[in-house]
Amino acid sequence: MMDALACRDLHKSFGLTHALRGANLSVSAGEVLAVMGPSGSGKSTLLQCLAGILTPDSGEVSLDGMRVDLLGDDRRTRLRRTIFGFVFQFGQLVAELPVAENIALPLLLAGDRRRAALSAARDWLPRLGLDGLHDRLPGDLSGGQAQRVAIARALIAGPRVLFADEPTGALDSVAADQVMEVLMDEVRAQGTCVVMVTHEPRVAAYADRTVTVRDGRVVHPAREWESV
Repeated sequence: MMDALACRDLHKSFGLTHALRGANLSVSAGEVLAVMGPSGSGKSTLLQCLAGILTPDSGEVSLDGMRVDLLGDDRRTRLRRTIFGFVFQFGQLVAELPVAENIALPLLLAGDRRRAALSAARDWLPRLGLDGLHDRLPGDLSGGQAQRVAIARALIAGPRVLFADEPTGALDSVAADQVMEVLMDEVRAQGTCVVMVTHEPRVAAYADRTVTVRDGRVVHPAREWESV
């Protein structure tokens, strides 16, 4: 498989804190990659650089050979709305919008007609076990339900790459397993490439491959074992 997303020699600092110190990574089209590492190791910074949320101080980020790190703000915003999808630890749903409108939000922002966008959003409800919840507000949902809404919102526009930052971090183990099973079913059905930051080995086990970020660098576990 060809690499869909890659970075080379990424460096990123926040003041005197060096979050990334020459990180290198490649992810193939359709691959699910788990990124693990201790708190403060730089794994979330790596994800945000790959997604164009942060601009690295030096190094390269490429999507199918296109330099993401060289794009202007407008083009990176468009990339995040059309090619990339996002699932975060606490869902980050819009509190004032009901479930169907939260799911439809990427389509509405892209200029789709409201009726068509909401119809597409409602189609996702039975797929994720959310039947009958289309008019509920996020505050009336359980944590697992809210995260499934966030998954539907992230995938409704058919992104090529999904970024997930601790997608089960706010859930108990039962809800986490349910959310991960739903997420994996959907991304594999769509052929979506996934970069997932997690500190939970049981969550990382759903991925095709796992790497570790340590001291701002990406460590491939097989190489660690070979050096023992």
